[in-house]
Amino acid sequence: MSDRAVPDFPNVLKDLGWSDLPGGEAERVAEITREFVEANLALGDVEPAVTIFGSARLSDSHPAYALARETARLLALEGFNVVTGGGPGIMEAANRGCREGGGISIGLNIRLPHEQASNPYLDREFDFTYFFIRKYMFVKLSCAFVAFLGGYGTLDELFETLTLMQTRKIEGYPIIMGGRDVEDALEPLLGKLLEHGTISIADRNLLHRSGNPEDAVKLVVEHHRRLSQVTNKPETKSPRVHESLHSRVPKP
Repeated sequence: MSDRAVPDFPNVLKDLGWSDLPGGEAERVAEITREFVEANLALGDVEPAVTIFGSARLSDSHPAYALARETARLLALEGFNVVTGGGPGIMEAANRGCREGGGISIGLNIRLPHEQASNPYLDREFDFTYFFIRKYMFVKLSCAFVAFLGGYGTLDELFETLTLMQTRKIEGYPIIMGGRDVEDALEPLLGKLLEHGTISIADRNLLHRSGNPEDAVKLVVEHHRRLSQVTNKPETKSPRVHESLHSRVPKP
């Protein structure tokens, strides 16, 4: 992105009277602002999209890999693009399935001390420095979320999205558990929280079960159709075949 599109933010902050921020903070705010702007400009044309969360550590031999791949493929066939964290494992499976279904496969990668390599099934990608901006973009771009088995990162993304819906900071989009493995991991925790009164039944019901990829996609499609009727806007779905932009690897 050119300097004309995004001015020299430290100077902008200085003009606003923020130059008294303690050492390095003005530059940090400028860096954060720049990343917000660049991400929005780079990814403003990929909706409607569904974000798929899941572990980077699960190989293609794990049952969740095949579930994520098929879920993403079916979503793409219905006209939805797919957003992931851009890495290996479940993220790779979802991006791969999206390509197979003809959707735009999007990866929101994160710069880490031990670099997370992008998977080879991305049409569009953006590398983030800040986790919170990355999570903001997951939510901004998506009309539904599917969570597969994962670790702390997946749980962080899932529960932050649930919190935003619980507190009505965002619309009530479907958040779907992608398979029995993730249900088995989450249900005991949710049951204990209900037992102690720290969440309500309505809070618990923000998280949907799905018996298979077809059920998950049906939930997304039905919600998108209802939303279109409520807002009195026509459904906007992407064509099934897209030109790849910023692709590192040609489509197979």
